[in-house]
Amino acid sequence: MTSPEPQSPAPQPSESESGDRVHRSVPAIAGGAMLLAIAAWIGIDAVINGEGRTPWLALAVLLLVVPLVVAFTLRPAVFVGHDRLRIRNPWRIVVVPWGQVASLRSAYSNEVLTGSGAKYQLWAVPVSLRARKKAARREMRATAQARRQMGQDGGRGASGTRPGLGGGFDAGPVSDGPVRAETDRIMDDLRALHEDRREAASAQGEVTVRWAWEILGPAAAGAVLVLVLVAVG
Repeated sequence: MTSPEPQSPAPQPSESESGDRVHRSVPAIAGGAMLLAIAAWIGIDAVINGEGRTPWLALAVLLLVVPLVVAFTLRPAVFVGHDRLRIRNPWRIVVVPWGQVASLRSAYSNEVLTGSGAKYQLWAVPVSLRARKKAARREMRATAQARRQMGQDGGRGASGTRPGLGGGFDAGPVSDGPVRAETDRIMDDLRALHEDRREAASAQGEVTVRWAWEILGPAAAGAVLVLVLVAVG
């Protein structure tokens, strides 16, 4: 399980009922909850105080907007299991066994590529260029500090330790490794799990894709109602 980094808004892992690790974007959930609260406030006010067709138009807009907000903020999640990766995106649920994963790619978005050439974006693990720049700055500061420390202490001894402040020795390393953005560390963990499990017999199978009709249906109905109410004036 990945360890959260307070200064970097990133998906937070939890445990699902099936034992899978779950990654969600906390900022997206917070933003979605705020948007839903605003939509409910405006919509309920229009239903109660509106005149003519305004209450009906408000209900139709809510039927359209609420599923869209839920789809893009509260719904996205990545379920990481020993045998497969389950991706819940705004419009689809994709289940990819590790044996079908060709690579996990990070550029301007995090994506899973399958052996057949299909590509699925991990909406719940968004790339943050700001977090990457912050991690790079922290890495530069840590490297500079380690070099200064080694210069002051005269380097490491044969045992791999370095002199401490009290004249003794500190057995801890100068650096714990490269500083990475939280979502990049999540992708590193996924790549490591893929390497470990892709040859397992239980991790084989076909990729399955299911459309999220529970989102598409209400949103489409809301859009039709809005168009009808606007058309009839």
